[in-house]
Amino acid sequence: MPKILKPKEMRKCLGCFACMNVCSVINQNNHSLIKSAIRVRTSGGMSGNFIAIVCLGCEEPACMEICPTNALEKRKGGGVIVKKEKCIGCRKCEEACIVSAVNFDEETKTPIICSHCGLCARYCPHECLIMIESKEGNCA
Repeated sequence: MPKILKPKEMRKCLGCFACMNVCSVINQNNHSLIKSAIRVRTSGGMSGNFIAIVCLGCEEPACMEICPTNALEKRKGGGVIVKKEKCIGCRKCEEACIVSAVNFDEETKTPIICSHCGLCARYCPHECLIMIESKEGNCA
C-alpha cells in the first residue's frame, strides 16, 4: 500500500533541518534549504516548538485541479507528481494548497511538492517524521 509523510513527534524536533537538506539534495540536486519540499519552522519565535509543513497527500488535490497545463498528476495513495516539462510557472498550485505546502523554485519557475519518498523521515535523527499507509479521505 502507498505511504504518505506525516509529522509525528515534532516536540522532539531541534531544528537541525536534516530533513530539508536531504530533500533538497536528493530531489532537487541542490544543497539550498529553499529547494526542499518540506518546511520546518518555529511556531512562536526562538522559544516556540518546531512545526513541519508538508503535503497532506490529498486524494483530490486542489493544486492539481487548478493547474491549467496538467503539470501535476495524481500520485497513487494521495498527493501529486510534478511534470516540470508541462509547467508554465503560473503558481496557481501554490495558491490552491490548503496548508501552503507547495513551494516554488524561482530558478526553474516550477513548484516543489513532496513526492512522499520518505527520505526526510529516514534521515531525521529524532524520528519526528514518519511514513504511514495512505488512507482514503486525506484533506477531508
